[in-house]
Amino acid sequence: MPLKNYGVLKCQAIERKLGKGSTPHYQVLVTDTKVKHRIAINVKSKESPSELLYFVDDKFNHPIIKGLVKLDYGFNQLDNKPGGLALDFIRGNLFAPNQMKPLPYNVPGPDNDLNELLELYIGRALKNKDIILYAFGEKWGPEKNKEDEYFHFLPGNGIHDIHMNQGNAGSFQRDNGVWQDGGLLIHYPSRNQWVGIFLAFQSQSFHTDDRTGNRIETLIAPSIAGIRIIAALVNPGSQDTAKKVTLINTSADEVDLSGWKLADSLKRKQPLSGIINPGEVMQVPLDKNHIQLENDGGIITILDNNGIKIDGVSYIKEDAQKSDWTILF
Repeated sequence: MPLKNYGVLKCQAIERKLGKGSTPHYQVLVTDTKVKHRIAINVKSKESPSELLYFVDDKFNHPIIKGLVKLDYGFNQLDNKPGGLALDFIRGNLFAPNQMKPLPYNVPGPDNDLNELLELYIGRALKNKDIILYAFGEKWGPEKNKEDEYFHFLPGNGIHDIHMNQGNAGSFQRDNGVWQDGGLLIHYPSRNQWVGIFLAFQSQSFHTDDRTGNRIETLIAPSIAGIRIIAALVNPGSQDTAKKVTLINTSADEVDLSGWKLADSLKRKQPLSGIINPGEVMQVPLDKNHIQLENDGGIITILDNNGIKIDGVSYIKEDAQKSDWTILF
């Protein structure tokens, strides 16, 4: 079953506590300018291997940004569907999953564990009240007549599951769903910078069912995994010129694209066909009756003949401002 109360908390940091104990969470006390909340961030897995996977993007740039800045402070519930502000590590093209690396939560020495990584970014937010946090996950509370167990404000409430929430197995499969992943985005308005912090458990799968978020046990041939989206023309100068997506086969084998599809941000799909030889590129003219790439930002995904995501990219409004210019990814 999907998370019961998924959304994003827009807030500012007040205090924090490092994760420790048997089930450590890095705890952040925040305010939405009126009410206090606690952000509970997992830094260790209950399952082996215990080290979480992490990826930090210091130059996060994605179409959801334009919607996030318009949100009111406080918790904003999000729909579990494409085209909105919900996060999905697989379908949202936020980053490439192979960029995630394991990191222990508590290791002797400076700057070498997950607690310290979070401390770096939250520490900056504590020193500068202009910095805005966007915490994605599941909300709890308010807990009537019960104070927060870490920061002792009343009533206790906050947000947790600040990590990938699909591809689980065993007892954690009940939390699976699509378009409900957690994450922490940090906005530095004075320098127009966004940072994205993304966490996942090593026990989770990055191949999941489009409806349930349950893991798909499948092996992808190296040649298939070698297909990449490298460019797109999304703003042609003439209405008679088709928008195009450019693919490359980086593998040593030819790949038959029969049954494959391109998908846009709303998961509209265009069928593909033909063979890409090793090292060659293919330009795919887009049929607006199947797929639409908007000039104000979007995502492009390529799916194999089993519906498994092979590659995906995103672009923002600024990328598509020059007509007849091709965006490189």
